[in-house]
Amino acid sequence: MDAAESFDRVAPALAEAGLRVLAPDLRGFGDSDRVSGGGYYHFPDYVADVDALVRDHVEGDFFLMGHSMGGTVATMYAGGRPDRVAKLALLEGLGPPDNEPAAGPLRMHRWLEELTSPPPAQAMTREDALRRLMAAHPRVPREVLASRLPHLVTPEAEAETVRWRYDPMHRTTSPMPFFASVFRAYAARVACPVLYVSGGALGWRVPDEAERLAAFGAKPVHVDIPDAGHMMHWTAAEALARALVEFF
Repeated sequence: MDAAESFDRVAPALAEAGLRVLAPDLRGFGDSDRVSGGGYYHFPDYVADVDALVRDHVEGDFFLMGHSMGGTVATMYAGGRPDRVAKLALLEGLGPPDNEPAAGPLRMHRWLEELTSPPPAQAMTREDALRRLMAAHPRVPREVLASRLPHLVTPEAEAETVRWRYDPMHRTTSPMPFFASVFRAYAARVACPVLYVSGGALGWRVPDEAERLAAFGAKPVHVDIPDAGHMMHWTAAEALARALVEFF
């Protein structure tokens, strides 16, 4: 449930290296629009949003980076538009765990149930929000999380409370299972050089990581940042920025 602004420790180094940086909030995150009634968030929607951004603001080929879920979006875009992406960087973004086909109807059932009573956007104090961040990221230092919190919440008007800067609908179960075989098919169509950055022993790694990396057309360059963890752009921004600048 991240937001583009929390890359503020990485983006300046890319700009100082001479790159023009576009850091969008995907739909339903940060300051981007929420879907209207009856709509939902699917991976093709995110890919289409990236395509629209590129179409309106980018000339020629470009470099693409995605973190976590954004890495899945970036891989799907690069596989669907292999002629546009010159280099692809994935920050522990090789997709979620694989699913069996039988997961499909089970996820659909749960999704339909959750749609009847979607989670509300709850107001909370800043301290409560920080405690929740600490519970979600127990290995990230408190002071780091405190510095990230302003990017992840929106103050309530005329109240000393905040709300998360994402649509609570993201907390529902997606009805579409993730299949590693489909991810590998997208990866196989990626024609550009690929960088894969992992966060060491504290990171988030899928069991079939090697197979997913091997599916890319060109063998990815793998950079591991020890002890950075999954939120490497929060905890090891300088090391991450160096790896990205060197690759790009």
